This record gives sequence, C-alpha cells and structure tokens, in this order.
Amino acid sequence: MTDCLPPTLLEACVVVGASSEKLQEIYQAGNGSVSSESLLLEPEILHVLAPPFHSRSAENETSKLHGKRHHSFLRKKKEHSSSDQSASERKEGSEDVGVPKNIDLMALPQLCFPGGLLVTGEEKKEQFHFLVFTDVFGNKTHGVVMRYYRSILEGTTGYQRGAGSLKFSKCFSAVGVCVISKYPYFTALKDCLSCLLFQLRSCRLSEMEEKLNEFAVKLSLVPIPPPGQLHLMFTLRPLTIVLPSREDKSLPAIDLDLHLPFLCFRPQQLLLVLSCLLQEQRVVLFSADLARLTLIAESLLIFLQPLTWQHPYVPVLARGMLDFLMAPTAFLMGCHLSHYAEVAAETDDLILVNIDDGTVSTSLSDAIDIPEIPPAAADYFIQRSRSLQIHFDLDQYHSASCMDINEQRAHRRAWQHKLNHEIQKISLQLLVSIFRDVCSHLNYEHRVFHSEEFLKTREPDELLFYKVVLDTHIFHSFLRDRLNKKMDYFARMELSTRAEMQKRSVVGVPRRPTMQEILTRRKSSVVGNKLSKRLGMSLPNLGGYQVISFEKNPLLTRGIMSDSALKTPPDPVKVFKLPEFPVFLSSHSVQAYYSELIQLLGNAIFSVQTENSSLLARFYYLRGFINTLCSRRLDALSDFQSLNKTDTAIFPTHLVTWLVDSLHQDELQQAQKRPELKSLLFKIKTDNEKPAVRTDNRIKKFKLPQTPLDQDEFVRCIQECGVVKDVATISRLFDALTNEQHTKVDPKVFRTFYTFLKETEAEAQNVNLLSEVVSRLDDGECVYKLSSRVKTSYGVGKIAMTQKRLFLLTEGQPGFLEIVKFRDIQEVKMASAPFLLVRILSLRIKTFSRPELFEANLKMETELWNLIIKEMWAGRKMGDQDKDPQCMTQALTNVLLMDAVVGCLNPHRSISAASKLVYFDKILHEVHTVVPSCTTSETLKHKINPSLDLAEPQTVCVLLYTPGQLQDKKSPVVMNPKLWVALSDGRVVVFDAASWSMLQDCIQTGELQVTCMMGLVHDQVWMGSQDSVIYIIDTHSMSCNKQLTEHRHEVTGLSVDTTDHSKGSRQLAYSCSCDGTILQWDSATLKVKRQFHLSCDRLSSIRFYDGILWCCCGDSIVELKKCGTPQRRIELPDDLRCMPSYFSCFIVVPERGQVWTGCSDSVELCLWQTDNLKQSPKRISLPGTSGVTCMIRVKNQIWVGCRGWSRVGGLCDGQLKSLVLVLDLDSLTVTKELLAHSDSIQTLCSAEDRYVLSGSARRDGKIAIWQVA
Repeated sequence: MTDCLPPTLLEACVVVGASSEKLQEIYQAGNGSVSSESLLLEPEILHVLAPPFHSRSAENETSKLHGKRHHSFLRKKKEHSSSDQSASERKEGSEDVGVPKNIDLMALPQLCFPGGLLVTGEEKKEQFHFLVFTDVFGNKTHGVVMRYYRSILEGTTGYQRGAGSLKFSKCFSAVGVCVISKYPYFTALKDCLSCLLFQLRSCRLSEMEEKLNEFAVKLSLVPIPPPGQLHLMFTLRPLTIVLPSREDKSLPAIDLDLHLPFLCFRPQQLLLVLSCLLQEQRVVLFSADLARLTLIAESLLIFLQPLTWQHPYVPVLARGMLDFLMAPTAFLMGCHLSHYAEVAAETDDLILVNIDDGTVSTSLSDAIDIPEIPPAAADYFIQRSRSLQIHFDLDQYHSASCMDINEQRAHRRAWQHKLNHEIQKISLQLLVSIFRDVCSHLNYEHRVFHSEEFLKTREPDELLFYKVVLDTHIFHSFLRDRLNKKMDYFARMELSTRAEMQKRSVVGVPRRPTMQEILTRRKSSVVGNKLSKRLGMSLPNLGGYQVISFEKNPLLTRGIMSDSALKTPPDPVKVFKLPEFPVFLSSHSVQAYYSELIQLLGNAIFSVQTENSSLLARFYYLRGFINTLCSRRLDALSDFQSLNKTDTAIFPTHLVTWLVDSLHQDELQQAQKRPELKSLLFKIKTDNEKPAVRTDNRIKKFKLPQTPLDQDEFVRCIQECGVVKDVATISRLFDALTNEQHTKVDPKVFRTFYTFLKETEAEAQNVNLLSEVVSRLDDGECVYKLSSRVKTSYGVGKIAMTQKRLFLLTEGQPGFLEIVKFRDIQEVKMASAPFLLVRILSLRIKTFSRPELFEANLKMETELWNLIIKEMWAGRKMGDQDKDPQCMTQALTNVLLMDAVVGCLNPHRSISAASKLVYFDKILHEVHTVVPSCTTSETLKHKINPSLDLAEPQTVCVLLYTPGQLQDKKSPVVMNPKLWVALSDGRVVVFDAASWSMLQDCIQTGELQVTCMMGLVHDQVWMGSQDSVIYIIDTHSMSCNKQLTEHRHEVTGLSVDTTDHSKGSRQLAYSCSCDGTILQWDSATLKVKRQFHLSCDRLSSIRFYDGILWCCCGDSIVELKKCGTPQRRIELPDDLRCMPSYFSCFIVVPERGQVWTGCSDSVELCLWQTDNLKQSPKRISLPGTSGVTCMIRVKNQIWVGCRGWSRVGGLCDGQLKSLVLVLDLDSLTVTKELLAHSDSIQTLCSAEDRYVLSGSARRDGKIAIWQVA
C-alpha cells in the first residue's frame, strides 16, 4: 500500500553524531575541554524519523505523532548485547523502524561526515552539503546534510531527552541532520534545514527532539508538485519555501543554480568535461567545499539530458571510500580537494576536475588526450555561453532594495528560473548539434542504426569523437529513445530548429552531400590534396536533403521557424500556496490541514475552470492525491477522471488502478451510479485486460546475409540495410537478381550488389569538380553516376548524371559542357557504327533546345546508359505531368539499382536483369495512359505522399487543415499552417502547409484508425477514433494530452457550433458515434453538457449550419432541434434503396435553401430544397464516376470526390483513375473534371478557400493540392 501512496517531500530525517558514551568519555578525560587539536570520531546514526507518522486507528487518534517512529541506530557493543533477546522482539523492532527503502543507512554516517566527526574546543559555523544515493536499478534518492556544533554538557547522555548540567562546556561536538527525499529539491531542503537550525539555536536541549519531530512531520505533509508549470509554496518560519515542478514527467525537478559550472569553469573547460562524460571516462570532481561537488555533478548531468548517465555515480566520497576510484568501469565521483594528490598518484587513467581552480587534467599528466566535441557545436555553445547574464547583482542595481527577505528571495527565484531555462536551451542545442543527424541513419521499422554510414558523413576531425561515443551505454540509451520515437525535448528542439532543406528531406530524396557542400568540405579537409571519401545514405527513399525543387506556397506562408525558438522565454509559472501547518500535529489536526488544502484546491479549480486547462489539470492532480491520503477514494477517482480528460500526460495510472482495486463494496456500488466514475472504472478494467505491451529496446547492426534469401527475407534484408523501403521496388529488384532457375538470391550476389552500390556512390561523391563547374549546378544538385572516359560529339571526357541533367566533364582543358536537362529530352536511342570487324554501339540524344544530336561512344556501357537516361526522362516527364516530385525520386532510385545490378551480375544477363527495374518508361510506352487535361494541369499545384516513410502506401482517410498564427499566445515563435493526415494504419502524419514538408511522421493516438478530425481554437485538434475515444492533440507539443471517453462505439463525426457567441470563446463542440449517440461538449471544461440519441442504422457524420445540427444516417439526412429531437428528414430516393446504396455525404447551403447529397453507388448528386424536403430532388449527373465519397463547399463551388470506373482513363499498372469534380452553385453544372488519383477519393478539405486537398485510397495513397479559381 505504501508504494502506491502519493509522494511527499520527506522520505526520512536522520540525525547523525557521536554516541553519548563516547562523548562522555571525551568530556571526562578532558575535564570539560579538549586540546587545541580537534578529535576525530566515527559518526553513528542517533535517530531516524520516517513517515507515516500517525495511525488512522481510533485508539491512536489522540496519541502524539512523535511516539511511533523512533529508533536508535547505535552500534551494538558486546557489553550491551543481550543473549536472551527473543526473535519476536527483534522482528517487532525491525518493523517499527520504518526505514525508507533503497537507502543504505550503514554508509550514511560516513557520507554525512566525509572527513570524520570533529570534537573541538570552539564552536564552528554550520555547513551544508548534498548527497545522491543510487540503487542497483538506477533509482536515485537525494539528501541534504546540515552539520552544526553543540556543546557537550557535563552529565549529559549525548542525544537524550532531559535536562543536562547547568555547567557550560568548552567541548563542541558536530551533529548532522540529513533530510532524505526521492526528489532533488536541494535548495528547498537546504532552506528547510536552515529554518530548523534557526529553531534549534533558540531552544533548550530537552526541546530538541520535539523540534525535530515537528520538523519531520511538517515536511511529510508537503506534497510533490505535478509535472508542468505549477509550483508549490509553503511557510516554515521564518522563510517561505518554493518547490519547483518538473517540466516533464520523464525529467527530474531542477532546484539548483545551473550557472554554477559557468562560474567555476571557462566554456572550453566545461565542454571538455562534457566530452569526457559523453565518452564515459572515469571522472573525479574535487573541491574544498563539499557542497559544490554534488551541485556541479548534478548540473553536468542535467546538461546531458536527455542522455542519461548509466554508470556509478557518487558525487561525495568519504575518506574511507576512496577505493571506489579503483573501479575499472566508467564513473562520476567526487571527493575533498585534500585527496587530490593521493588520487592522482595512485590511480591511473582518471579525469581529474578541480572545481575550485576550474582546471581539468588526467592522473597521468596535465595534458588531456580526449577527443573534443565537434567544433561547430562547440563554437556555438561557447558563443551562447558568453552571452549569459550569470550575476544576479548586475540585474538588480536598477531596482529598489527589498525590505522583506521573502520578497528578495522571490526576485532571486524568478531570475534563477529564467537563467536556468536559458542554460538548458543552450545545453540542449549543443546535444542537438552533435546528434541531429543520428535520426537520418535510423531504420525505425527494423530498429537498425547504420553507424558506419553515419560515421562516413562526419568530418575527419570529428571521427574519433563519434567512434568513441557511438559505443557507449549513454548513447545506446539515447538511441533506444530515438528508435522508440520518444517525443522529448531533444526531439522537439531538433524539429523546431531543423533547417528548411532538412525539413524537406522527408520527400524522399538522396541524402548525399551536394556539390557545393563537397567543395566546401574539400577546402576544409584537404590533407596533401587528397579528399577523404564520404558516403551518405544509399538511396533516395531513406530521406535526406531535398534536391528536387518545387515552388513554395506563397499564400500559405506564415514564416519559417528559426533560431529565435532558442530564445523563447520559459512558460509562466503559477505558484500555489499550501495552508499554514497546524500548531498541534495530532492526527486530527493533520486531517483538518488536508481538508483545508482540498478546499483551497477546489477554489483554484473553480478560478481556472475555463481559462487554463494545463493549470486545471495540475489542480485536479493535487486534489486527487490529497483525497487519496485522506482515504476519500471516490472523490480521488472523480478528480483523476477529470484529470484524464484534461491532461493524460500526467495521469497516475498505477495509483488509480490501486484505488479502484481498493474500493469497498459499498464504494463500488456508489461509483457505478456516478457516470464519470463508471466511465473511469470501465477504462481501468479494459486497460487491465489488454496484454502488456513490452517496449522493444533492441538496437541492431546490419549484417550481410550468409544464406540464400527468399523474397520475404530479401525484402527484410534490403530494408534493414537502408537501400530502399518500398516493397514494390524491392520485389522488382528481387526479380532482377534471380532467374528462372533460382528462386532465391545468392548471398554472394547480394554482397557484391551491396558493395558495388556503395563503391559507385563513393566514386560519384568523390568526383573532383572545379569550383567553376560547381557554380554551374543548381543548389542541392548531386552527381549520382559517372561514366568512364568516352568520346562524344562534344569532345572527350566523362558523362556525369545528376538528378536534373547530364553534363560532360571535358578533358585537356577541364570544364563543364551541359548535354541536356531531362525535361528537354526529345528522343533517346542507340545506334551502331562499323569499326574494323565489329560494330561500336553509341547513344544518341535528341533535345528540344538544340538542333544537333548528342552522340557518345559509350561502348559496353551504352545499353545501361540507355536504360538509365530513358528512366530518368520518363520520371521527369511524369513528375511534371502529375506535379509529383516523388516520380523523379523513384526514377533515381530505379536508376541506381539498375547500375548496381549490372555491376554484380554476369554481362550476358545483366542488361536484361536491369530492365526489370524499369518502371516509368514502361508506364509511358507499354501501358495506355491518359495525359491530364489542361484543366487538371492548371489546377493541380502539387502532390505529396504521406506514406513515403512506409513500406507500402496507406489510405488517406481524413484531412484537416489548421491555419497558422503570426503570433502564438504561448511563445513569440511564428506558427505555420499545418495539414493533418489520418492514415488507414492508425497513424496521423503532419505536414507544414507552408512548404508541404513533413513535420511529424506519426502522432500516437490509439491503436485503431482515426475516423474524423476537427480543429478547435488555435492549440487543439480533436480526433475521433474507431476505438470510441476522442483524442485531443496539443498543436505545440504535437502529442495527445487529453482524452474524452464518454462514447461507447466508434466516433464517426465531430462538429462545432460557431454561431453561439453568448459565452464568448467557449464554443460548443458536438461528437457522434455510429450507434446514434450525440454528445454536446463544453470546449473549455471538456464536460458533456447534453446527450441525445438518434435512432438509425449508422450515424456517419454531423455538421452545423447556421446553428442547426444536421446528421447523416445512411438512409436519411436528419435535421435536429436544439433539444435533440428530429425536426425534418431527407429520405434516400426509392431508386437508390434497391441498389442498395446509402448517403455518403451532404452539404447544406443555408442562404440558398439547398441541401446537396451524394450516395456511395450513385452517379448523380441530389439537390433538395429546404423549404420542401418532400419534393423530388433535382438530379445532377456526374460523368465518369461510379459513386460519390465526399463533398465540400469552397466559395461558390461544390467539390466532389468520386470513385472511378475502370474505363475512366483505363487501367494504369492495375490501378483505377478517379475524378475530383467541381460544380458551380449558380449554373448547377460540372465546370471541372480533375484527374490526379489512381484510386478512389476518400477525403477532401479546404485550405482557407484558396486550395483544396484531396486524399485517395491505398493503391494511390497520395494527396493532391488543387488551386481554387
């Protein structure tokens, strides 16, 4: 039970000092004084105080709280041991101690007094230091130690209640009070101990134990703030103390000054220490001030987040623990500066960090031979570090002096919070700069990290650093999080600071260095005029730099994210003040304290009910915890249910499950009568019945196969090695590498194929182009293939192919001669000419731009270049025709595969095998296709592929466009418009609608398909799912933090009533499920205001028009009254009932009194008049369709998505063609027939009435972007 109880600030309070017997001996031997030399004693644990401090049983209701959890930890001496002590007594005593788990109290005395316990002849000033305890599972517990001195009185028994002698002593003994907490509240606990010291100085010896008891009880009443922007404040006389919250549940709270390392080290030295930690060196910190050790160590580990230190971590070592430094593994430890010489002399291969001097050296020499952090990342870190304002006084000279200490502390906290935020941004940017490109070399599906490919993209002076780091435990932990697509602060910053060229990488183009980049690198890395070979990813489909240019959408642009995102201020925090602690700490007083706290939280909830959902969630979280402590289980569950609606990210699943399991029978019956609790109980039950999902933490390295590969194994192997992902392309490659006699790919053939692919890639990237030649190429252009030295009609040289053109690298006078751009090719054919007794093959290219033919005597390469150029020409032609940049990308993939196939097979069958990889040229010349009409070409602006990162295309089920913002309320960063795409496999993909680049390839909702989406205000997107849940996505974090679980069946429709302005910004949202249930939501509180049921076979969608709710029920369209009862109904026409058919979509045009309906199997639209719905509708014929799937209204037009007949455009590679039709509302005629999809249109959406986007089923799986006239 105690493991499930809510966490509080105090884990234990331990008093450490010398035993009373030893102090009495010293006092008597010294006659009340000691010599000038201090005595060192072995410290012992004198007292332990640990919660819970009170019992809820009636017999203990009036007992004093400090009478339960006392125990002496004095070491047993032989003379005090009792041989007749019973086992039962020992067992009872052990249970009464209440020592916290995961804390080794045997080592605690040494850690409280690392240099030994002093007995001196004069009273010394108190000192503080900080501890961190780590168990074998890596769980941390934190401690703050206060050491102060008290006199040894004649006749005293040390730490014992009762009056001592009135004679004053000249002996002073150190006493340590250690407050232990699960949470790293170093500053807050130090403030608490300072308040305790203030009380101990003014109290009598007989009152000290009672003061300690009260102190411990008060700290045990302080709850831990939930993750987010809610801090807690409490008063412990004379100070007001604040507990900062964690910014994220996966990160610890930060309650220390992160600028301390910048005060102790220059940025260059700090980078060196961080480099040592990233490389998992054996690092030892030294300081004459023990308090600095832990604070600096903790700061360093925070700088490394989200990378987590995986090795031993002991920031403070006692003098008897120096043997720990002999450990062969990596570690981070700290000890007193007095041990520096001893450690340096006796231990090899250590990194010695002197905090006091700000120096870093090794135990072998002062010089450090450790690879440094990459220069670009280091320089940026140094530049940003120097801009930090790390001196509080400089920031306060212009302000008036504070008359109140708590006011001054509040100013300091606000300044420190802002500074910590800036430092975290700088350190996070450092890590993003170092590891940004890691994600580009991950194969998420097969959990493969292509480390060799990643290293080939590094600069020569960075290689050693990365080689070491890539083999560390800290990096492997980071890699697991990337493969699991964890959306942490690293992922968010990497996304927000991603360069535009990198953002477009998801379009699927080769991640090779451009010629401009190669030229730049050559200038910086030439050693002896030799350019190091640098390899990128193998093929285009893995993504990388965008090299296919397309016109940026100028109308939807709202700005591009820049480095200004790094300078955003921290989110504003709310400080909630806890009630004053009760004077008498009885159990009754504690319950009264909790009741007052619950009342204050209720007031806070009421005050932010409609203003701040994030704060509202935190208040629900806290009140639920306090209700749990008070055994108000039903109230606690009610709070947690409200929390689940408001922010699922901090929902305490384990605690709620424990609460549900602990409900009494009468409580369970009451819960079933309360709808919100019944819903929560149902959720917990269903979640418990689901099989546990085990996180896949594997990280694989690609290995070449050793056995023959069948087609399935070949697909897996090709995808793992990162050659290509598309299953259709891999199937064609499999056919190319096999023949009629063999149905498996030989491992030797695969190895040769893979090696040739990499070697030709390196050769193309290592081509030595003059800067004058590079200047003739476009930005982002790369060389993909280079011929041997050949004779051409333009001279002798080598033919080079980029993704845009062919050009000749001439010999003699090195230069650039453009042969042709692929879009300018008119004809490509092979020719032959007699030469002695043989015929020499040549390749001829006819262009539109030049009258003369280009001819090249490519000899044995002629047939391959013929295939390559024709495929690139066809890909460019189809890409221009369909406004689809992926056509050119796919063509380039096919070409590179052809080249590798020819290189690994016998010459007699290599060309025939390579021809099996031809795709676009076959479509153009062997399959009957229809050239899009002028209307389609003019209206179609662009195509994007949301399934690009997947092995197979998925159906585009739902599209939603959300407009951008010039200024966001949460940050000054400009927010671009977004396109949200729900796919049939359940994932949701998000595109930047300003550049049509993919922002996020998967937003986690449920396990089933999203069926409907709706944008609400500026920071929410609602998604209804087949699993009956409405997921609410925060558009800033791009994650689901709220869920609405009131529906019991598939959610099929969402709509919002924008006509009711009586409540200001509080819009009413509506949702429906397939069983006919319609719920009305308060969008601010997320509470159901009304619920009604519509009798129908299947309720497929709802829409609001002029404050009236219309429902699509399959066989009818129903208009509902405000009360939810049907008012008018449109029945399915009789001729469609016998098909059978159903209403698939509808549109209401209120100002014209029209209702437009479409049916799934009808080739006509029906136009109804709202003033007489019983009148037969007007029929509008839709040419070339087999049914209507979706409709939207844009300006004065109706856009209709259709299913196509097989005769419409014929078959193209086994795929159908479907139309998007545009109808004019005035003439009621079809004005445009748009052909851009090879499967049924599934969804349409409008982008600010300027663009219409259409998404198709899985055989096409693409999104077409149309311009509205």
